[in-house]
Amino acid sequence: MLIHLHKQATTTPRIRALIQASTEPAPVLADRFGITEQTVYKWRKRDSVNDLSHTPHRLQTTLTPAQEAVAVALR
Repeated sequence: MLIHLHKQATTTPRIRALIQASTEPAPVLADRFGITEQTVYKWRKRDSVNDLSHTPHRLQTTLTPAQEAVAVALR
């Protein structure tokens, strides 16, 4: 199975599953895996162990009508 992790990923799906299954306190897990407590809390509240998309839902730029026409034409 190929795993596609982003470049700064500090955990793997296996570690994330261990975090989700564990009943130990967050500080203990953070020390064990070398991550922050916030990361432990994040993975505990998620349903899956897969990375979510980091692509923005909306573009932060606005195009002029001329630029938009060029973009549409190039598509």
